Amino acid sequence: MTFSSLGLAEPILNAIADQGYNTPSPIQAQAIPEILKGRDVMAAAQTGTGKTAGFTLPILHRLADGKPAGANQARALVLTPTRELAAQVADSIQTYGKYLSLRSSVVFGGVKINPQMMRLRRGTDILVATPGRLLDLYQQNAIRFNQLEVLVLDEADRMLDMGFIHDIRKIINFLPKNRQNLLFSATFSQDIRNLAKQLVHNPAEISVAPANSTAVTVKQWLVPVDKKQKSALLSHLIRENNWFQVLVFSRTKHGANKLTRYLETDGLKAAAIHGNKSQSARTKALADFKSGEIQVLVATDIAARGLDIDQLPHVVNVDLPQVAEDYVHRIGRTGRAGATGEAVSLVCADEIDLLNSIEGLIGKTLPREFIDGFDPIHSLPESRPVQHKHRPKKPKKPRVDHRDGARSETAHKNKQRRPESTAKRRRPSRGSRQQTQ
Repeated sequence: MTFSSLGLAEPILNAIADQGYNTPSPIQAQAIPEILKGRDVMAAAQTGTGKTAGFTLPILHRLADGKPAGANQARALVLTPTRELAAQVADSIQTYGKYLSLRSSVVFGGVKINPQMMRLRRGTDILVATPGRLLDLYQQNAIRFNQLEVLVLDEADRMLDMGFIHDIRKIINFLPKNRQNLLFSATFSQDIRNLAKQLVHNPAEISVAPANSTAVTVKQWLVPVDKKQKSALLSHLIRENNWFQVLVFSRTKHGANKLTRYLETDGLKAAAIHGNKSQSARTKALADFKSGEIQVLVATDIAARGLDIDQLPHVVNVDLPQVAEDYVHRIGRTGRAGATGEAVSLVCADEIDLLNSIEGLIGKTLPREFIDGFDPIHSLPESRPVQHKHRPKKPKKPRVDHRDGARSETAHKNKQRRPESTAKRRRPSRGSRQQTQ
């Protein structure tokens, strides 16, 4: 199957060809024809599967020949949970719609609202928005939806988890009833299905990856190490293996700042992104990381979804996440679109319960490797993966005002259940690993 066989307009096919693509990914091959038919769609797909193009391409096709949006109107609305994801979707629309005469805009919090209001005055065919900022604009009469044809909820499960459910319901209430609805989510949890009952009608249901699965192209391993040695070990791994582009996850904003200062003092170019950083600072740090100006980007889980970095080779968990599912989202930044990648976790003895939860969730025991000079004084216990029972989880209330588009960075700690299986510990030979290309 090729993109040309999907029935997309010639200008869109030319834009796809410019990017060097010819064959659609599984989510694109299944979703695009259904969307082009005008059907509502529920699609479950992990990050890195090409889901963004899976809905932007058919939306561009649908809107290409229609009546342009009027003043303060939008014909298609894409809701995303974070600023970074909103920017990523907006970039996709610009990339694939460059040969079309459609207007698109992106709005989110953390930046001044007046310039956004000015851009919306002439109307926009496709509007990408975070829920809080969209409500602010609607309340100030800067945007209306009399011409709306398509609604997309992207990363719907994350929006529920971040506490956006009430805002989403408010937004749905002021949209026209006659519209196409597209819901994209990592999983079809019970919460998502409850939301879908209010949103989609006789949908085409598509699923291309099992829940909480990790890409087979990502090599995962861990290094047992004492907590106080993590920063030094990270610097050692980067230098020893000549890692040129590394995305590092820290559990807290304070930890991200502290680690960044350590790396810079050690001679590595690094920057931090988290909820306390201004939008301009976060955008600049990401741009510098993509261009190679910065070698190490240290992030909190605000970046676990929404960061789109081509060919990112390495992800390092300097702290394990409190919520096991976030491990999947973190390492999903590498090994995207069939590329290979490497995910390394630096694990201290205090994190054994978190490790058990993660290994139970992904259904595998992470191989351990000890690095010369960094053997832990406090041994990491043998893994005893926790068997996860998939229960609907309640949305959590964001700790920050979600109208600025930022998510809460403190997740509820998973309740630990009695281990049901014992993983055999394997101690590979000492020495640092070779870089995965």
